[in-house]
Amino acid sequence: MEKGKVGNYRWVICALLFLATTINYIDRQVIGLLKPTLEAQFNWTELDYGYIIMFFSASYAVGYVIFGSIIDRIGTKLGYSISVAVWSVAAVLHAAVRSTLGFGLVRGLLGLAEAGNFPAAVKAVAEWFPKRERALATGIFNSGTSIGAVAAPLLVPWILGAYGWQEAFIITGALGFVWLIFWWFLYEIPSRHKKLTPEEYDFIHIDNEPAVTETAGSLNWSRLLQVRQTWVFIVGKVLTDPIWWFFLFWLPSYFATTFNLDLTKPSLPLAVVYTATTFGSIGGGYLSSHLIKRGWPVLKARKTTLLIVAFVVLPIMTARYATDIWVAVGIISLAAAAHQAWSTNIFTIVSDIVPRRAVSSVVGIGGMSGSVASTFFPLFVGWLLNYYDLLGNIGAGYNILFIICGFAYLLAWLIIHLLTKRMKPMVL
Repeated sequence: MEKGKVGNYRWVICALLFLATTINYIDRQVIGLLKPTLEAQFNWTELDYGYIIMFFSASYAVGYVIFGSIIDRIGTKLGYSISVAVWSVAAVLHAAVRSTLGFGLVRGLLGLAEAGNFPAAVKAVAEWFPKRERALATGIFNSGTSIGAVAAPLLVPWILGAYGWQEAFIITGALGFVWLIFWWFLYEIPSRHKKLTPEEYDFIHIDNEPAVTETAGSLNWSRLLQVRQTWVFIVGKVLTDPIWWFFLFWLPSYFATTFNLDLTKPSLPLAVVYTATTFGSIGGGYLSSHLIKRGWPVLKARKTTLLIVAFVVLPIMTARYATDIWVAVGIISLAAAAHQAWSTNIFTIVSDIVPRRAVSSVVGIGGMSGSVASTFFPLFVGWLLNYYDLLGNIGAGYNILFIICGFAYLLAWLIIHLLTKRMKPMVL
């Protein structure tokens, strides 16, 4: 098939997934950026704020499984619409509550609905892209997590200064409703889409996967947990998701304690780290897609990319020797970018080894597992850093954590390799 004759509508779909993921990460960060203002407004303690965050984290874990199943049952278009609509309502409702409990409840609703983003987006990629392009498409939409992490600190303080904290919740929450308009009119599965050319339709299905309908019946979770394909994704998330959350929540503190970074001012080092993750997300997707286009077997291309990424993370163990902040930024940026490359390929591998009708369910199960692990790992991080802080050597605690970060991806890759060595096609 000549490349010039293939249309590009599938990339419009990819752009929609990218924008939804960006909005997802903007909405979840608003409360953190408004934390000082809200603490003064409602007399919150650190414990109060901790409970609010726990509501979000626990609901997010549960939401993965719920929306994973819902989206496989009712289809990507409607399932994604429900997820975005509910999380946008929850985001706006933050402006109306006046108590710690109220913030906890709306935060829980936000987490529950936001969890639908990745199951829906990964399933949409499986519906709209052949295997040779799925990792690149996933990398592009997954980079929305990085763009959202950079955009929120620019957007929210400006709204806060110009209008107030309530308007910050309302305006950012309304972004989802704008997205919904475009999603509803632009998205449909390929077999039903009127703007899709026959050439692009054939290219999307070049892997000879059967076309899907929007509803395919219910799926048995116990059956999914009995097959290796599900455990490939669970392992890939459980061993690496906590590392990402460590990067998000403890890097500012690390730079502040180690290099005396002033966190009351705009932080260029942190901006560099989070910007690097965008290149990692897209680059990781490009690499495995490039290998497939060169004739590599799909699973071999994904696993080779994951192995390369696992080795790229290893230098983070040398961060302990960095005496200059920009040397540390370079080492940590490399690891953070590598994580996003890992994330892109571990999401994509689901659509490679799992039938399309089960993609969202498997992403939901693995995503929930990763979220649960990410909930408990901070307890270990907090205990470890507190222990060494009492000894007057908090740097030693960070050194141990960087060693864990360095080896986590290689361990995950080894288990994934063993699981896939004699893996048979998944039959539902």
